[in-house]
Amino acid sequence: MEMTHPFDDAVALTSIEPGVYLGRTSAPYNNMVGPFGGVTAATLVRAVESHPDRHGDPLSITINFAGPIAEGEFQISTRATRTNRSNQHWYLEVSQNGEIATTATAVFGHRRDTWDDDEATPPDVPAPSELEQSGFPDFIAWARNYEMRFAAGALVEEEAADSTISLWVRDTPSRALDFAALTSMGDIFYPRVFQRRGKYVPAGTITLTIHFFATAEDVAAQADSYVLAHAHARRFHRGYFDQTAELWSSDEKLLATSHQLVYYKD
Repeated sequence: MEMTHPFDDAVALTSIEPGVYLGRTSAPYNNMVGPFGGVTAATLVRAVESHPDRHGDPLSITINFAGPIAEGEFQISTRATRTNRSNQHWYLEVSQNGEIATTATAVFGHRRDTWDDDEATPPDVPAPSELEQSGFPDFIAWARNYEMRFAAGALVEEEAADSTISLWVRDTPSRALDFAALTSMGDIFYPRVFQRRGKYVPAGTITLTIHFFATAEDVAAQADSYVLAHAHARRFHRGYFDQTAELWSSDEKLLATSHQLVYYKD
């Protein structure tokens, strides 16, 4: 019997009626409370990808984490709200026992040949081979599914002057990148307040938006190489902070950006 990758198990869905899918939380991707938000986001992308009416590849997704997802089964409902010539808009809900846990909107679409230019530049960091492998504490289960090599912002119990973090990351065991895995990596960063304060405080993502620049060809070319993940916050204020992030391919192409709002107590 062929073994599946733990990530594929975590985002696996069963169609129970048109547009409605059944999923199940995966212990290897548990966070401190509920599942890792990145894998929840990835499962929502997989739900749209699985829909027979889906057009194109992901362009953007916004996930609103209304409440924790409890261990066990959950249901995802998907609805295409409008389909245009080049893009398609979706509304999704994650529910358990009749209660909404997460809502999302997504845009999928077809890309066309146009004038291109890159204004963003990747951070100047050492190659993965020049950095030691490290990670998060063992009690953060989901992090054990990623190989991480930090150039800046490794998790230490010491206050930091800024919130910048840069790391090379890839799935472990090795797995070729796809849009679901790229989505999950958009939430790979531990809360920026941990870095600034040098300690663990209650914190959780309220809303996460990911914009995809990678084409299907870009994702295929990446294969199982390292992704360069870079993020920082801009303000910590009265219980909330933001985070802006970039995900770069191993050949310095901007694959995606992510933006989130996080609540915290301190």
